[in-house]
Amino acid sequence: MPKIGVVVLTMGDRPAELGALLASVGAQEGDPATVVVLGQGVKLPPLPDGVDGVELPRNLGIPGGRNAGVAWLRERGGVDVVVVLDDDGLLPRTDTFRLVREVFASRPRLGIAGFRIADETGASQRRHVPRLGGKNPMVSGPVTTFLGGGHAIRMTVIDQVGDFPTQFFYAHEETDFAWRALDAGWEIDYRADMVLQHPRTEASRHAVYYRNTGRNRVWLAKRHLPAVLIPVYLATWAAYTLAQRPPPSGLAAWWAGFFEGVRVPCPPRRPMRWRTVWRMTQLGRPPVI
Repeated sequence: MPKIGVVVLTMGDRPAELGALLASVGAQEGDPATVVVLGQGVKLPPLPDGVDGVELPRNLGIPGGRNAGVAWLRERGGVDVVVVLDDDGLLPRTDTFRLVREVFASRPRLGIAGFRIADETGASQRRHVPRLGGKNPMVSGPVTTFLGGGHAIRMTVIDQVGDFPTQFFYAHEETDFAWRALDAGWEIDYRADMVLQHPRTEASRHAVYYRNTGRNRVWLAKRHLPAVLIPVYLATWAAYTLAQRPPPSGLAAWWAGFFEGVRVPCPPRRPMRWRTVWRMTQLGRPPVI
């Protein structure tokens, strides 16, 4: 069965939640996972026995921190699947890692399995279902992206398509990775039975949310879409953002990020193949929506 490695990033401000998460990781059935917690420029609290800690010299952002965690697991060796978990999450079931091992063992072309994010009542927010319209969170199936708070990636996928984009710092780094994985022929599944319990929150709670969302959407399109689809994709997302009626300050920050993305390059540019565009369309989410 595949060997699991776990990466958890923390800013050091949720020690109680981090402790509960690590306890739930330790309670998983089967062989114990290799677990590393990375402090993003902060000192780590005491960690349970068997959990390693790495104090990064500065905050590398979400993609940079994950890359550092993957590099650490790669140096340790023996890890086949990387599980990434939010430090304020919790695994409410003890069979989650068993399910991860089984699905990756039985499906050699499965590259990524996204967890279902549920609050304390078991409900999933619409934005946490990676399908258009956020339809029924209890239905598993193939998707075109995954959630950053809880997911599992086959290590060979990372070896093939590369790391998360450090330039993004926060927002849409999962979609960037997912598009590269799909273009390389890997499958992505949303799994309703793999649950990460997470407090109900709004994405806009992050100070850089609006600016980074605007900027990284442009970078995503410039890096991966065929040239003819770039303006269609960006026009669709601009219209969607306006329809959400963000606060004036948020909208101003979004437009600032949008034009930063237009002005500033984010190499490399590797347009996906048209057969990948068609495959994503068949999965219900063409890369213009």
